[in-house]
Amino acid sequence: MKKPWIALLVLLTISCVEKNEYYTLDDFDKVDKIDTHIHVFADRNSFVNQAKKDNFRLLNIMVDLSKGEELIKEQYDYCLAQKKGHPEDYEFATSFSIEDWDNPDFTKNTIAWLDKSFEEGAIAVKVWKNIGMVFRDKDNELIMVDNPKLDTIFDYLASKKIPLVGHLGEPKNCWLPLDEMTTNNDRKYFSEHPQYHMYQHPELPSYEEQIAARDRMLEKHPDLVFIGAHMGSLEWSVDELAKRLDKFPNMSVDLAARMGQVFYQTVENREKVRAFFIKYQDRLLYATDLADEDKENALEMQKEMHKMWLTDWRFLVTDELMASDLVNEEFRGLKLPKEAVDKIYFQNAKKWLKMFPSNGI
Repeated sequence: MKKPWIALLVLLTISCVEKNEYYTLDDFDKVDKIDTHIHVFADRNSFVNQAKKDNFRLLNIMVDLSKGEELIKEQYDYCLAQKKGHPEDYEFATSFSIEDWDNPDFTKNTIAWLDKSFEEGAIAVKVWKNIGMVFRDKDNELIMVDNPKLDTIFDYLASKKIPLVGHLGEPKNCWLPLDEMTTNNDRKYFSEHPQYHMYQHPELPSYEEQIAARDRMLEKHPDLVFIGAHMGSLEWSVDELAKRLDKFPNMSVDLAARMGQVFYQTVENREKVRAFFIKYQDRLLYATDLADEDKENALEMQKEMHKMWLTDWRFLVTDELMASDLVNEEFRGLKLPKEAVDKIYFQNAKKWLKMFPSNGI
């Protein structure tokens, strides 16, 4: 029989190891964090104020919504104003409109616009799902991301070591009926946005064709730093995502708006998901897709921001039993080591996006 003091020593040793190797829920606001995928197109400071409280810095991302250059410039003005007003808290990613696609000077004009963006502080470029799902040229041909006309732009980004953030395709659920989707957030989004629900649009490219076009683009541009937004639209399978990360060494992914799919896979096989997060800890960037367009009550928005950020922290740093309205079954947190958490929440944003290079963080 162990002597009482020996048993106590064992417990204290275990507690000390846990403290050194893992974070707790109480560490949430003490650890430096970066949310690498948000959208703030508003004059108010409500978003950044909550971020400061929760110890987050931010990457504000523009989106080409196929509504022309006017909207792009409007978003740009918001991003630039937030960056100038809060240089320690914001970086921003620019974008470009493809509405002028058929103009012979499209490529030249786009690069000129991007040059202006970089000179004024943009650190990355975003392309959106309208490439591959919405926009057609003058001959009514759908433009895919591996279109040769985009090669000059992507080569230009690679030469300048500017990352491309790509939201290309959609979750695999997008090609399923609503009642067969694996997560409640996808079911809600596609019921509210039927124009993007590809199950209803069989005339458009399949999920497999979307992913194949993205992969061909990466094969053509091996030096391009590519960040697959929303888990690279491979959110449904950590195995499939691992294959792409192995194949494309300059590819990483953000977790924006895909935690529901991570929860779903965790329900099925927690150890597989945990092993993936640990093995690929250098290739994953924390992100949410939170937004402020000045349309909702600021206090309610801040409450929801804090709730999402804290829920994700709890999932990644503890092994507590959890529930989420994103999925229908309970699951247990991954309890990742501190080293992995620090990379996912902070160091990978510095590595892949070169965020905040001069302010000492």
